[in-house]
Amino acid sequence: MIDFLNLKKLNARYETELKDACARVIDSGWYIAGNELDSFEKEFAQWCGTKHCIGVANGLDALILTIRAWKLLGKLQEGDEIIVPANTYIATVLAISENGLKPIFVEPDAYTYNLTLTGIENALTAKTKAIIAVHLYGRICPMDEIMAFAKEKDLLVLEDSAQAHGASINNKRAGSWGHASGFSFYPGKNLGALGDAGAVTTDDEELAEVLRALRNYGSHKKYENLYIGVNSRLDEIQAAMLRVKLNHLDVDTAIRRCIAGKYINRISNSFIQLPLNEIEECSVWHLFVIKTKFRAQLSEFLNHAGIQTLIHYPIPPHKQQAYVEYNKLSFPVTESIHQEVLSIPMDPTMTDAQVEYVIQKINEFQA
Repeated sequence: MIDFLNLKKLNARYETELKDACARVIDSGWYIAGNELDSFEKEFAQWCGTKHCIGVANGLDALILTIRAWKLLGKLQEGDEIIVPANTYIATVLAISENGLKPIFVEPDAYTYNLTLTGIENALTAKTKAIIAVHLYGRICPMDEIMAFAKEKDLLVLEDSAQAHGASINNKRAGSWGHASGFSFYPGKNLGALGDAGAVTTDDEELAEVLRALRNYGSHKKYENLYIGVNSRLDEIQAAMLRVKLNHLDVDTAIRRCIAGKYINRISNSFIQLPLNEIEECSVWHLFVIKTKFRAQLSEFLNHAGIQTLIHYPIPPHKQQAYVEYNKLSFPVTESIHQEVLSIPMDPTMTDAQVEYVIQKINEFQA
């Protein structure tokens, strides 16, 4: 079986470094908010091109706490509207509703699957106060256009960079465009921890200070609580793991781009729509997502051939039971995406022969 992503094999490449990092933390006797977290935050901020990185427990918390911090700073208030793509993972929407704000869903581009400036413009109302730009599947949104529009309309921009570590436009990386950005380091991400982990990046000193308190019970100083905070700290072990893997991320991204290039150049099947690949730096290929009206048949065909596939994601947020109040909304582009997309193996440990086999089998498929 060709795995969709073999995490055991992926992390085994760095086994000695990871174990040494783990031993370093154990031997230090300091397991929360220590040198590893401080070092990772500095290193990841520098890698992204931002002034600040605030480590948190997971990617969802990164989004929730950023919006909560903006509320505390008086930049948002309950009832405000936030524009969000309709075809994102539900975590993006949860961050909005958790803070008492209203998600305004917009259709994505049918080929990039990301927000478009036209979609944002059409959704704008007097209550719109922010945009969440989701860099879906590893492709960065058109951030130059989005930021220019946001500046003109005095809107906050929060990047959801959970899938886009290192994607860039003109050498400016995801996480450094918006007023803030939420990252996930879930194990399957391009930069994955060995457990849950996340971070916020920003150039805003005031926002960073509020976030550092919010993640730690609302406190900068022990037993003195400025805000009603939470416990959402990126622990020392995971910070140490991420420091190791950050050193290898650019190499892994190059491998992903090489695999994607082979898929795009050599998969030729009239039943399948391939993702766009106009500018290499725009995507880090967290996922390689093809689209077909024959998804079930193709998935079964590939499974029988020993190729694992996944669906990201079968049900859009506005059709989930959790958001029953939005179930009657209709977004045809989004719904066709969720009904037809299929993710094929994208793993930096794949061999050339495995990549060739995936290409061969997809080209053999007949509906």
